[in-house]
Amino acid sequence: MAFLEVMELHNNRMEKLVGIEYASRYYQKWRGMHTLIKGFIKKTYKRNDILLSKLTLKFLDDLDFFCKSELKHKQVTINKCIQRVRQIIRLAISEGYLAKDPFILYKAKRYKKEIVYLNSEELMKVEEHNFAQTRLEQVRDMFIFCCYTGLAYAEMSSLKQEHLIKGFDGNTWISMYRKKTGKDFSVPLLEKPKQIIDKYKSNTRETLLPKISNQKFNSYIKEICEIVGIEKIISHHIARKTFATTVLLYNDVPIEIVSELLGHSKITIT
Repeated sequence: MAFLEVMELHNNRMEKLVGIEYASRYYQKWRGMHTLIKGFIKKTYKRNDILLSKLTLKFLDDLDFFCKSELKHKQVTINKCIQRVRQIIRLAISEGYLAKDPFILYKAKRYKKEIVYLNSEELMKVEEHNFAQTRLEQVRDMFIFCCYTGLAYAEMSSLKQEHLIKGFDGNTWISMYRKKTGKDFSVPLLEKPKQIIDKYKSNTRETLLPKISNQKFNSYIKEICEIVGIEKIISHHIARKTFATTVLLYNDVPIEIVSELLGHSKITIT
């Protein structure tokens, strides 16, 4: 068996589980990964595929060089790419196509990643500013909602009344299924996000918050930060990191609880 053959097997299986175990966008990432590896093998080895039995550590070193020189990828992206390559190798071993892992001695290259989030002063700036335009006010409110709940874009945009439940403490909690990790999670509904839900609740819309594409959301939140004077590269995902740091960790919430509230699959991710 050759490497791309096994990857095709993996992707075909995944395609049949889209909507059951995997989100469509996650499957599309793997299709893109197939295209990347196919181009890499063609460019580096002048062939259409490479036999599993011919794989050595040099394959990963060559892939690292290709991603940097040809695709201009950062190390964090390259490490994710190599992680997926190794996932295919594990599948090949489990299916009996390969006797042992040729990459067993591989060590991922380290990189320094700066964690971007809003501190309490910046968060207050965004909260308290009065926006003249309705679109900016709505996006600000949804961003603040996620800063106090930790919801990712997919969960924010699909939040419905059925996801609000009475918790063990008698208070309202958001209880949802996280599409990315396939894990159930619950997070307490604090007063601020509760007020935002009450503000936008509508009988003509099934979801509790206004609908907006992720692309437009990220464009508007950047505009909001320019208006209030925050010099950071902001996207929707920064709200989730603000929840983890400014709202939770800086208020002495243990990392184990933070991990559960974020719906992470394991604490090392947190």
